[in-house]
Parts: sequence; C-alpha cells; structure tokens
Amino acid sequence: MSLHIVHIDSLDIPELAPYRTLKRPLEHQQQGIFIAEGEKVVRRFLESPLTAISILLTEEWLAEYRPLLESRKVGNGAEGGKMIKVFVAEKKILESIVGINLHQGIMALGKIPVGTILEEILTRSPRPHCFVALDGITNSENMGVIVRNCAAFGVNAIIVGETSCDPYLRRAVRNSMGNVFSIPIIYADNLAESLNKFHRESAMRTIAADPQRSDTPIVRFDFSVDCCLVFGSEGSGISGQVRNACTDAVMIPMANSVDSLNVASATAVVLYEVMKQRRK
Repeated sequence: MSLHIVHIDSLDIPELAPYRTLKRPLEHQQQGIFIAEGEKVVRRFLESPLTAISILLTEEWLAEYRPLLESRKVGNGAEGGKMIKVFVAEKKILESIVGINLHQGIMALGKIPVGTILEEILTRSPRPHCFVALDGITNSENMGVIVRNCAAFGVNAIIVGETSCDPYLRRAVRNSMGNVFSIPIIYADNLAESLNKFHRESAMRTIAADPQRSDTPIVRFDFSVDCCLVFGSEGSGISGQVRNACTDAVMIPMANSVDSLNVASATAVVLYEVMKQRRK
C-alpha cells in the first residue's frame, strides 16, 4: 500500500502544529496527543498498537522506515483504515524545532490511549501481581525513568495518582525510551481511595516506600505476595492520606547518613529486590 508522503520546506502547516509546540506539554495533554522523538522511541511507538497520526522525518529515515510505515495503519479503532501521514523535511527544518541531537531527525505524533481498567489487568496478568502507584511525581523526566524501570522489572501496570504528571508528556516518553507504549497505565482520580479499594477487593498488600516512617528493610519484606508498591515525590514523600491507605511500609538501607534516593533510583532498587525474591 502506498504511503501518503508530503515533502515540506516549512513547518507552517496546521497538521504540523504539535511539532512546533513541543514546549507546551500541557496543551498537548489537553488535546490528548503526545510526541515520540528519537529512533528507538519512534520505532517502539510504531511497533505498538497505539494510534499514530503522523511522522516527521528526513529522507534518510524514510528509506529505513518505509517497510514499517507501509505495514502500519493509523490504529485499530475507527481510524484503523487510514495510513499514517508522512512528512519529509530537510534536517535543517527539523533542527529549528528543538535540536537535532534530541530527536535525531525523526519524530512521530500519536494519541494518548485511554487509561487501562484495573480489573482487566488483574484478570489477565499472571500472579503474583506487582503494581506501582505514584503519588506526587511531577518531574516528567523522573516519571519517564520510573516507567522504564517498571517495564524492565516486570510490573503489571502503573497507577498514576491525581497529583502526578502524565507518563505521556514528551520528556516522560523520551526518558522511558518508549517503554511507556508497552506497559498499562491506570489513572486514579483519588489514589488513597483507589489503594483502599485495591486492598479491600483483592487482598493486595499496598506497600509504601517510605524511609521516614519505616524501619523494615526491603530485604526483610516478603514480596512473593500480590502487592502494589507506592512511591512519592522527592521533596515531600508520600502524602499522609496516601500513606494511611497503605497496609505496609519499607525502606532502603543506606550508608553515610544519606536519608533518601532520587525517586527513580529508589524504584529501581525496590523493584530489583521484588524480582530477585520472586525468581527464587
């Protein structure tokens, strides 16, 4: 099937507005769209079932991506029969957007998927379940790394609380290295209530990673059960309401009077311990 290819010498086309407004992430979020940038991220996006709208790239990348683009429709929904619109431009035009070193001459526009329903994940995921819930994570780069960690260590789904940023913000997508496309995201309007319901209806342990309020090292906690690990912001940690909704709390032992880790680093340490215990 032939591609819908448009060669451009300017970004002043209405359909390219999202590429020109990369520094307005909240505007993109309100429109329900996201930008994928960089070769690995774009490839993982196009290989995912998510809805793709368009791709902006150089002639060199078009030659490499043509087979994938020709086999890929917009999405699996009502627009599934359409082809992705392909915009081809010289490298200098793409450089005028944000810097060629960031997006490597290839970017794509997609639709943010509807959040996954928790019950679906519980039904189709193998046990023991492992979820991660995020409270007050507002730094999109931290969010992206957390998503990447969750994918690497086999987390079933990520629950994003109402005080956390969207994992589909541009910098979050980039820092996740495209792994956000392969892990279910659940949006919680009230994270504390969701955790209470989680434990009440599925008997799942909800575990706060809280070095200030726990003296239980992660190596002494039994992660072989169904669990949801809760992480909070670096500045204020997990909020009191969310902490009170947790059934347990753990901490990462540290030396040299260090009292906390970057939240993305902390997720990697805790999730590695979960994976290690379950592999035994």
